[in-house]
This record gives sequence, structure tokens and C-alpha cells, in this order.
Amino acid sequence: MCYYYQEQKVMIRVVMFTFVVGFWVLLSSEEVTSHGDHSFAKIGIHQVTFALTDAADVKASPAILGSKGQNSEWVNVHISNLNPSNDDWIGVFSPANFSDSTCLPENSRVSPPYLCTAPIKFLYANYSNPNYKDTGESTLNLQLINQRSDFSFALFTGGLSTPNLVAVSNTVTFVNPNAPNYPRLAHGKMWDEMSVTWTSGYGINEAKAFVEWGQKGEEQRLSSAGTLTFDQRSMCGPPARTVGWRDPGYIHTSFLKELWPNMVYTYKLGHKLLNGTIIWSKMYEFKSSPYPGQDSLQRVIIFGDMGKDEVDGSNEYNNFQRGSLNTTKQLIDDLENIDIVFHIGDICYANGYLSQWDQFTSQIERIASSKPYMIASGNHERDWPNSGSFYENNDSGGECGVVAQTMFHVPSDNKDKFWYSTDYGMFRFCIADSEHDWREGSEQYNFIKNCFASVDRQKQPWLIFIAHRVLGYSSSLVYAVEGSFGEPMGRDSLQKLWQKYKVDIAIYGHAHNYERTCPIYENTCMSDEKEHYKGGLNGTIHVVAGGGGASLTPFAPFKTTWSIYRDYDYGFLKLTAYDHSTLLFEYKKSRDGKVYDSFMISRDYRDILACTIDSCPSTTLAS
Repeated sequence: MCYYYQEQKVMIRVVMFTFVVGFWVLLSSEEVTSHGDHSFAKIGIHQVTFALTDAADVKASPAILGSKGQNSEWVNVHISNLNPSNDDWIGVFSPANFSDSTCLPENSRVSPPYLCTAPIKFLYANYSNPNYKDTGESTLNLQLINQRSDFSFALFTGGLSTPNLVAVSNTVTFVNPNAPNYPRLAHGKMWDEMSVTWTSGYGINEAKAFVEWGQKGEEQRLSSAGTLTFDQRSMCGPPARTVGWRDPGYIHTSFLKELWPNMVYTYKLGHKLLNGTIIWSKMYEFKSSPYPGQDSLQRVIIFGDMGKDEVDGSNEYNNFQRGSLNTTKQLIDDLENIDIVFHIGDICYANGYLSQWDQFTSQIERIASSKPYMIASGNHERDWPNSGSFYENNDSGGECGVVAQTMFHVPSDNKDKFWYSTDYGMFRFCIADSEHDWREGSEQYNFIKNCFASVDRQKQPWLIFIAHRVLGYSSSLVYAVEGSFGEPMGRDSLQKLWQKYKVDIAIYGHAHNYERTCPIYENTCMSDEKEHYKGGLNGTIHVVAGGGGASLTPFAPFKTTWSIYRDYDYGFLKLTAYDHSTLLFEYKKSRDGKVYDSFMISRDYRDILACTIDSCPSTTLAS
């Protein structure tokens, strides 16, 4: 086995040397695309010229939105311009007043710029009328969501880099901008707890936040909610601290406790104002989790790197997550056959433009309001220099984890240490935080070890490890060129734990594609089977599921011996536990929801107990 392993390493080095030069340029360009072509970063926010003119006009209608309680609505924006050009564009601003009166000067000697905040989205004026340059007339249809403030639409000429503000529309607003919206369910620390997190414009000095809930059709009860927010000084750097900043409103979390297993509950969000008036959301419902070890049909969705996209065709800050809406649609269409969702890092790619978090929670509302929506921390949520992240890069756009940790609840002990475990019936999930140190001797390593060691595999046979970065195996080009075929140092400490505790499947994002390995240990396939594993796996199956929506990551032009299936496309995973002995794994494409890769595991408890390489406890011949 040692000779085979050394021979494989030599072959890999030769292949890498052959391809590394030829594909280095390709890699560099793909890395930029995969981490976002930040279209709004191209806008010269501080270069805007004030050039209002009677020759241009913008009108938006309707002016009042949400009259029937909706939290999203379409707006018609009509543009008239006597001096049109193809680089004219409309920016959507919220709050509607985006003049220098809202800007904070960098210091007492420097006046603030005329425009100090980025728009929420933008669309070229000729989007709906190719003849705009000739006619100067265009009507755009834009979707707005309730984001706790009013809106205006500004017409700019001169392109993105040197914009001239020539016209501003009337103000558009929702009936109640402060209304509670976008609930996100998540597990609490106990199996019989469900947390509900939502966003509103009501602070603790304005209203009391609570949830009214109970079993469907039975008496309802009230549970109070805690309220959090953060300010601009909480951000670690630009653009989150500068042009990307937008007031996040108030984030409320309530815990619904002592739930009966597998029961349907209804709930609605409430705010009791100081004058006694109660502001209600609409009614939602969810199904509570099964008891740990409970034998029932259990269906789990897992994906990473989905991000968000705009249904109206407008551009937003990253403009590279074109698979996001397809993934969202497939999950919504199949909600009745889903029990819990894991979004394993790189959540919405706001990258410091905070308005995008509202946009994302709106996009997933139908999913997250009815199913536990569990997240993991990714580089685009956490990483920032000198902020305690393991990687010293700028991927979070200055958010440094603050926004994700506040917007979403996870059952961790410390929100900045975003690792946690959660149980769902026959599953135990151990979720790592790849943006903090996971190596042997670290605090997180000890957590991972305990998460594996503490599970009762007779009750919960299906042990799943999750992390954002690929701490296991991937033949994506970026990892192949590095020679690590995974995150450097990723497997060094963890593979002994995976093997000792017989982790079934390890799942990652970060690489925007799909890949499945054989059951593997120390670069060696422990089984030749590919479709139906019977008995012990003798290794861990590693899966990359980072094709949730962000632009795709290419594979190396050669195939490794341990890679069973690779797909350069958008998709997500579905794990179905039928009972304690049977697990179905499926990879579905986002474009059609059909299964393109699958395997089955069939085994008994004694197969988990059986010894395999480096997993046997000490024994004695003594009687």
C-alpha cells in the first residue's frame, strides 16, 4: 500500500507540472469569477456629479406598496430623457434621501461626498427598450421588498465610473415599512426547540416582540423574543463600513420549546406597540423535529455557495449567482418532501453591501419560514484581516461575521465560533467552522472530536460532517494546482477522526461544483463499489456540493483515482433516511430537479461496530 501511495504521489506531481503553467491563467480568471465580479464596485460612488436637469424625468408607480400586507411588490419606473445614451442607468436607493445630508465625513477637514451610499440594485435604461437611445423613453419593471425605509429611483448618465445624476423619481414606500418580515427557522440547543428569527423596524423602545404559536388547530401561546442590531462601527472595514452600509433594522429571535416530535405547528410574529396596538405578520407553519433516534422518513437538503439573484433582471453587487434562483425554485417546488435544509457557507455574497441580506432572506422566505434553515460560516461571511479569522483575506467585504451571526441563529455556544452539532432523528450533524482553526490541539478540533464521540450510533447511525471549505478531497483546479486536492492542512488532523469514528459522509462547499469520492482514507479508496454500499464503508465518502448558485469552478483536466462523479453544474444534495439501516444519497441539478448521481447505504448496527483500519479499539485476550 505504501508503494502504491508513493507511486500515486509521483504521478500526480508529474501531471501537475505538465498542466500548472498552461492552466495558470485560466485558474486566475476563474478565481475572480468564482468569488464575484462586483459590478457595483465599479460604480464611482464618490465621483457622482450633481447635474439635475428638466430634460430628464423619472416617475415610479404605485407610490404606496403592500396595501394587502405583501412584503414584495413590482414597481413601474418610467424614464424620459431628451439626451439619452446607452450607458444611462437607474439606481434604486433606500432610504429615498441619499444626498450628502446622510453622509458622515471621514474627518472634520473633509466634507462628505454628494453620494455616500451604494444603490440597492441598478438596471440600464435600455433594458426594456433597445431603442431607448433614439426615443429617450423606457419603462422598467423592478421588484421591491420591504426593507424598513422608503425608495427612490435615480437616473444617471455617463456610465458607471463617472455617473452624472440627472433626475430623481418620486418616493415609493410600503404601507408599514417597519412590519415584521422574513422569518428564519433553526434548531435550538435541544431537539425539541425551534428558534424563529425575523427582521423588523421596531426597536425595544418602540414595541415588544413576540411569537404566537401552538399545534395546528389547538390553543396558541406567546413566547417573547430577544432583539439585536448592530451599527456601522461594528463593521471591520469597507465597503461594509462605508458605501455598502445600510441600517439592518432589528433582528428578533424567539425560542419555541417543549415541542412534540413530528407535529405541525403554526406561528405568527407580533409587535406590541407602546399604545397597545399589535402589528402581526401573516400565519406560518412548520413540522417539529423527530426525537433523536426516532424511526421515521427523514429528508435532508444540503448545498453551499448559493447567493441571491434578482428576478427583475437588475444587477446587484456580485452579479454572478445566476444559478441561485433555480436552486431556490427547486426547493420551493419540493417543500413537501423536505424536512431540514443546510446552507453550508457563502450565504448571500453581500460582501459588505448590507442591503443584500434583506434581499436574500426574502428570496428564501418560503423555505426558511417552514423548514429549519441551518447555516455554516464561509469565507464571504467571516474573513477579514486582523479580525480573528483563520484566513487573512478581504472576502467578507468588512462584515467579519457580524451580519451572518446576527441575521441567522445557530445552536453554538459562541456566535463568533460558528461550530455546532445538531440532531435530526436518525442523523447527527457535526458542523465545523472552516474560517477558524480546526487543527489538532485547537478548541474546534476538540469540539469535532466530541461531536463524533458522543453520538449513539445505535440510535443515530447516520453521522455527517459539514464544513464550508473542502477539508477533505476535491479535484477542482484551484486545489489541484496547489497540489493538496483539498484545503491545505485540511485532512492532516481530521482524517484520523473521520476514520476512528466512522463518519459516513463529509460534505463541503467553497468549490462551486459537485464531486463525490469513493469511501476513502489517506488517499486510498477503501471500496470499489460505487452505487450500493452494503455493510461497513471502511472509509468516509467526501462530497463537494458548492454548486448552489455562484459561478462555477472548473475541475482539473485529469481525473484522480478516488473521484467517482464530477459535475460542472448547479445542484444540491438530498439525503433520505428510510430507517436505521437504509440511507439514500442523491445529487440533483438545479435546472430541472432531476437526479444525476446517487448511491445507497445498507447496513446493520453491527456493521458500524465492526473494526476497520485505524478504527479498532484496544482488545485483550484475557478472559
